[in-house]
Amino acid sequence: MRIGTLSTLTGLSRDSLRFYEKRGLLQARRSNNGYRDYPEEAVQWLGYVRMAQQLGFTLAEISADLPSLVRDEDAGQALRLTLTRKLADIDARIAALQDLRGLLATRLADSLETGESCPLRPVA
Repeated sequence: MRIGTLSTLTGLSRDSLRFYEKRGLLQARRSNNGYRDYPEEAVQWLGYVRMAQQLGFTLAEISADLPSLVRDEDAGQALRLTLTRKLADIDARIAALQDLRGLLATRLADSLETGESCPLRPVA
């Protein structure tokens, strides 16, 4: 199918499709006239890519992990392992953000208490 058809079926712009192709997430054959010809499976594959992005995976992670998940004999187990790792990454980022929030809240409270005009000065 041509890029316009794929764009319509997936809701992705032609530029997005070309970008995914440059990143290696999407493959097209070239017809004699140079037009891209995408396989029918591209629609489903792009659905997986978009879902992975919504779950917080970067395009680098998707390009590294998803192809092996498609080819893996036990794709379900491989997917569970990938999702477990991503969940642990998210939990670590949440913990770091909570620490940062605590630090900022403390600095703000200290500045309000002391009347300091710039609560973000380095602590001596």
